[in-house]
Amino acid sequence: MNEQNIDSVIEKLKALRMKTAAEHLARIIQRADTQNLSPLMIIEALVDIEEEMRQKTRILRRFKQSRLLEKPTIDQFDFHFHISRQKQKTKILNLMDMTFISPKKDVLFIGNTGVGKSFLAKSIAFAATQQGVKTLFTTAMDMINLLTAADVDRSLFKKLRDYQAPDLLVIDEVGYLPLGTQGSNLFFQVISARHQKKSTVITSNLIFAEWGNIFDNTTVATAIADRLVHNSEVIVMEGPSYRTKNKS
Repeated sequence: MNEQNIDSVIEKLKALRMKTAAEHLARIIQRADTQNLSPLMIIEALVDIEEEMRQKTRILRRFKQSRLLEKPTIDQFDFHFHISRQKQKTKILNLMDMTFISPKKDVLFIGNTGVGKSFLAKSIAFAATQQGVKTLFTTAMDMINLLTAADVDRSLFKKLRDYQAPDLLVIDEVGYLPLGTQGSNLFFQVISARHQKKSTVITSNLIFAEWGNIFDNTTVATAIADRLVHNSEVIVMEGPSYRTKNKS
């Protein structure tokens, strides 16, 4: 293939949005000459290069979309800190392969402050982005504040879709502050819309019996809890705060 033909193919590859393949075409052709590659092998090499770059780009995009500010991984979690962590280890590790997303299962981490709930939720969120799963991380109050503001400027329907669309929604810190009547109704709308359609991970410092303290009334709390536990993995974390580990 002469230089003019190569340039023509490069332009066609770019037109097909195969920029990476276009950038590596000349190198692959050279390799084909020295290694006696067949036409099919050349095509396969170009496709592999393009697919690899697209996968990397997809993962970077998923992380950016997730709104995570850090990249926690499960190998950083100290399972030896407390017996509760050791008991739940198998369940927790199984969550990292994201197989709970396909059957639209939810995951709930419940326990006192500092037992590792948020870290595990963020680890699941980050692992999901690395597998190309459309993910969104938020705290309960951030979500409600944004939805409340959207309700005021009449863009609530659009904002609700932001929380309904991700294949995995992680809502951290449910229970630290009461959500009030409007906040409770908005939270219910998010959970109800996602129920049996998408997976949701929630962390809470309160057991289900105390969720009436979070939401406006027991009826709403029961409705939310009922949907979340219907098809879910509930992991109760016990023990002292991990932040006290190095304190005498």
